Amino acid sequence: MTATDRAVELVGVAAQAAHDKKAEQVLAYDVSEQLAITDAFLLASASNERAVGAIVDEIQAKLKEAGAKPIRREGQREGRWVLLDYGEIVVHVQHEEERVFYALERLWNDCPVIKLDLT
Repeated sequence: MTATDRAVELVGVAAQAAHDKKAEQVLAYDVSEQLAITDAFLLASASNERAVGAIVDEIQAKLKEAGAKPIRREGQREGRWVLLDYGEIVVHVQHEEERVFYALERLWNDCPVIKLDLT
């Protein structure tokens, strides 16, 4: 099983939104083989809490325009690691210190990478 076309579309929308707000290390993984709860993860990071918040806000706005509805949002108050759950995709926006410490890429590196065409 692979990520649905809709999940790949939403990951692309979220990735472009993150990129537009200067997110760093934007990566997407197809986790559909390993997880039953979602098809794809998007990872992005920023150097400070304010940037994390701006990236999250832009992602939410663009996904709303694409017709996606969030199921859950966690971590906004601290601004160090925000998780956005849209069912088909889960977005992680982390402060770069959390990104290094938790190393989600290492956890999911056996999953296929979803190619992102960021402009």
